[in-house]
Amino acid sequence: MPFNEFFHRLFSFGKATHSCSNLHRSESFWSAYKKWAASNAYHTLTKLFFDAYHYQKSHIKPSPFRVQLIEESNVQGAILFYDPNISPQDFSFLFELINERVQQIGYKQHSSDIRKVCHVRYKEQIERHVLIPPASDVPGTDLCNQLYGIIHIDSVFVNKLPGYIRFVANTYTDTYFSKPLPFMELIKVVLQPEEYTGKASN
Repeated sequence: MPFNEFFHRLFSFGKATHSCSNLHRSESFWSAYKKWAASNAYHTLTKLFFDAYHYQKSHIKPSPFRVQLIEESNVQGAILFYDPNISPQDFSFLFELINERVQQIGYKQHSSDIRKVCHVRYKEQIERHVLIPPASDVPGTDLCNQLYGIIHIDSVFVNKLPGYIRFVANTYTDTYFSKPLPFMELIKVVLQPEEYTGKASN
């Protein structure tokens, strides 16, 4: 059963009301985010989540942070669960850092929105970034280069408390598109770029 469906069945019954709008951040949020990113304070956080993904993928050992793998035919990804040892602000910053890192490898921001759902028993808020690869062919072919596919990054809150970040790549399977690059490579590029490029961490 998909995680979102399980979550819905666990907490809700009856009808829910929805609202959707563009996602906007305050100037104070971006100012704090830039200081956080510039200080490299995220290194420990991203490494712990990358390690948790790797351990879950390899069935090596448990990790202090929980990660759930998404491995479907044309959807690959990971759910990064919030941990009480992380400040809610840092978790929101992580959501924006992932979005920024995906853009740094050439992706274009397609949309950013926020959806609020009032269930009978609880209130859910989903912030979402959707990113698309640049329109280009694979050199020497007539195939459209989908890179890793279309990227969806969701940050889910329940009753205003952080729940999880869902980071997935949706890929095309028809013959007009190139074979997608592996999600394992994408998550390494995003969470451990210094290691991926061979550069030393600050």
